[in-house]
Amino acid sequence: MTSPNDHAPTRGAEAVVLVGGRGTRLRPLTLSAPKPMLPTAGVPFLTHLLSRIRAAGITRVVLSTSYQAETFAEYFGDGSRLGLELECVVEPQPLDTAGAIRNVADRLSEPDVLVFNGDVLSGVDLTAMLDAHRSNAADVTLHLVKVADPSRFGCVPTDEHGRVTAFLEKTPDPPVDQVNAGCYAFRREVVEAIPEGRPVSVERETFPGLLESGARLQGHVESSYWLDLGTPAAFARGSADLVLGRAPTGALPGPTGESLVLRDAAIDSTAAVSGGSTVGVGCVVGANARISGSTLFDGARVAEGADVSDSVVGAGAVIGAGVVLSGAVVADGAVIGAGCELLDGARVWPGVELPPCGVRFSHDC
Repeated sequence: MTSPNDHAPTRGAEAVVLVGGRGTRLRPLTLSAPKPMLPTAGVPFLTHLLSRIRAAGITRVVLSTSYQAETFAEYFGDGSRLGLELECVVEPQPLDTAGAIRNVADRLSEPDVLVFNGDVLSGVDLTAMLDAHRSNAADVTLHLVKVADPSRFGCVPTDEHGRVTAFLEKTPDPPVDQVNAGCYAFRREVVEAIPEGRPVSVERETFPGLLESGARLQGHVESSYWLDLGTPAAFARGSADLVLGRAPTGALPGPTGESLVLRDAAIDSTAAVSGGSTVGVGCVVGANARISGSTLFDGARVAEGADVSDSVVGAGAVIGAGVVLSGAVVADGAVIGAGCELLDGARVWPGVELPPCGVRFSHDC
């Protein structure tokens, strides 16, 4: 992990991280923990984001929390372990993105505020983005990424000078391939002008309103790594990319490589663990089992001959002999009986027990 003294402070800037969402697309994993606190490449996902913020020289961070808010303070404390000054602020009610930013305005003191969605894994150069924000005298600067299929997102066109010209809703024929990446630089005065005490969306109200008023919204387009971890498939991929070194972090608890094996894990010599898989604390992986591109939370057990790929296995879950998991989620404490097959988006809720061969996609057992 990055030492707190490795980076000089960035003057005149602080950060806000939005971590109040309920993470419904990631259920059942988020029934037991908020999405930013889910184990991702060996540590809660938020740790990776905070390491990137600290690497940019920003030392003060405010977390805007709501769902299971106490878990953030319990784990991170005052942030000093990461070289940060960390404060948690709880939303009195769900306030949407801009409302959550406004809710922490009285905790801010610097002229520039970097704002992050707490479920995005990104390699954006934060120092370059902040420099661009200042050199363009922008009111807000948005990190934009180019994607292969922009029809799944709202598009953000810019002019030849990088100035944002519109915010377009999802359309089957988008005019541009650049989309909002969920990271912004705000002038603090803009934050303070957001209506207080009610839900406000940056995409649907704040940014369009600023454009209409003539404010300068600047796009900062980068081609660096970017992934929204909102779905189980994306979560498994993001964790694997961190372990493989494809996604940047200063918080990986071990070297990059084909696997990350945490303390007290027992892996049989005939088992294969690859593709950026994480094997959590105290996990057991049996003979001839295969783990690829997957995350095993602490205490999970995978029996002999099981094949687990692109999947997430919750804390204390048991995967029986010969089980096949492919693109599946097994929540905390669930038991998957021998010979079951769970494929392509299957989700098993906490504590559920499936009998041997109880769920199959093949005709034999």
